[in-house]
Amino acid sequence: MAKQDRAAKKEAAKQKRQASSGRFKQLFEAFKMQRREDRLLVPLMLAVLLGAAVVAFLLGLVWGLEWFFLPVGVAFGALGAVIVFGRRVQRNVYSKASGQPGAAGWALENMRGKWELTQGVTGTSQLDAVHRVVGKPGIVLVGEGEPHRVKNLMAQEKKRISRLVGDTPIYEIMVGDGQEQVPLRKLQSNIMKLPRNINAGQIDSLEKQLEALGNRANPMPKGPAPQGAKMRNMQRASRRK
Repeated sequence: MAKQDRAAKKEAAKQKRQASSGRFKQLFEAFKMQRREDRLLVPLMLAVLLGAAVVAFLLGLVWGLEWFFLPVGVAFGALGAVIVFGRRVQRNVYSKASGQPGAAGWALENMRGKWELTQGVTGTSQLDAVHRVVGKPGIVLVGEGEPHRVKNLMAQEKKRISRLVGDTPIYEIMVGDGQEQVPLRKLQSNIMKLPRNINAGQIDSLEKQLEALGNRANPMPKGPAPQGAKMRNMQRASRRK
């Protein structure tokens, strides 16, 4: 029995090392890809790292503890450099995905908190689409595509579901870079800022009602171009790291 426990622990440790190695390789590949496309990446990361180290060293001089403060500054600088890297990768990913069919549905995946996402509840053959998100704000309809077509789609979908959900708030968001539109990179944060109107139990009940109503969509792509999906996987690895 003891031998089996040791073997299980050894195997678990081996798998953990392999997973850690895999994440590091993904991060390194993401760094190389971003560096090729972003000339400011390395200078900015170095500026943050060195800046934090210099500030910590100077503060240490004030109290006569410069050699204690310096490693702390380097550690904070390294953390800051990683944050800069993550944000610039994220911006690059959203920039490439913006305007591609299915990008809004992709951007809504993996939102923090309790959210129920249904991609492409209605759409057109031109790949315009409306996605539905159910969460504590209520119901959020997110449209992407040609504005004049999507507005009609959203109006029809709102009318269709309002008969079922009664007084539950229904919000409408149009993704894009025009007036009264929300850029793709700000879509999640925009939804997260909406007021909380219902609780978690009501979310489940509401989603079941809406599922029973069914969808009216044409087939939609599950995300933007494969390159964007590849970058997304690297982005997740960066967050796990």
